[in-house]
Amino acid sequence: MESQALSAIAAAATVTGLEEARVRFLGRKAELPQALREVRDRETGMTLNALRDRLEAAVAERRAAIERAELDRTLREDSVDVTLPGAEYPRGSLHLITQIRREVEDVFLGLGYEVVDGREVETTHYNFEGLNFPDWHPARSPLASCFFDENRLLRTETSPSQIRVMETRQPPIYIVSLGRAYRRDTPDATHTPIFHQVEGLAIDRGITLADLKGTLLHLMRALFGAERGMRFRTHYFPFTEPSMEPDISCFLCGGEGCRVCKHSGWIEMGGSGMVDPALFEFVGYDPEEWSGFAFGLGLERIAMLRHGLPDLRELWHNDLRLLGQF
Repeated sequence: MESQALSAIAAAATVTGLEEARVRFLGRKAELPQALREVRDRETGMTLNALRDRLEAAVAERRAAIERAELDRTLREDSVDVTLPGAEYPRGSLHLITQIRREVEDVFLGLGYEVVDGREVETTHYNFEGLNFPDWHPARSPLASCFFDENRLLRTETSPSQIRVMETRQPPIYIVSLGRAYRRDTPDATHTPIFHQVEGLAIDRGITLADLKGTLLHLMRALFGAERGMRFRTHYFPFTEPSMEPDISCFLCGGEGCRVCKHSGWIEMGGSGMVDPALFEFVGYDPEEWSGFAFGLGLERIAMLRHGLPDLRELWHNDLRLLGQF
């Protein structure tokens, strides 16, 4: 048996052939394992175990020799043409909101603004009191904002960063702050509980409402082109006076009215206005010397209007068929 097994192992030219020889002589149903199960004396057991060890060593040695020979053959015969193009693997890309955020940053960097980061977890002092929110304002309700406790919450807008900047420096100030904001909004085609904003603030001598309108017009034309319609509507915000909302003509209906624009022909972009003098007094600025404007726009709204997205929620479904288009 040993002679036959060693001859079969030595004759195996491939790993497959070697495995067949191993199963033939060392497999569970082979003669040697069967004999080992029937051993009743020590001498026979030692003899058969020694035989099994020699055969297993021969199999391992022959396997190593076959693999070594295969590697030598591959290195000798196979060649790689390094001038051929390699396999092209799919590459990821920046999320659409990240792309728009960087474009908005570039627009304002070109105007001389500074980009600052704010805090997503804020205190009511900066999120409400510092922005002149009255005690009765609906945003202070736990039904509208995400509170941790009485004094801390997830910021409802990026405006608190303006107060923090004004507390640490003197005018002139030209800043934009971009990031996430949180509100207890019911998700629909134009609202999500987590969204992104760009917040702008300009404080200097002699700033007027015309400067604000010119700045927003410049931004909108950079993002949407000159052909898209834009309008301003008077509104109320606690931290600006006077206040106005910029609207962009609906991409879907062209102003005729549809479910996306709530049949108005326009889609609201955010809020803006002249900084209320109460905010200047809050941070120690002289409202007789300084004036300024502030605005806040939704990046998701910009994405919707720019690319014709019928529903903002599609941005967060992680559907590569949609995200791969941008």
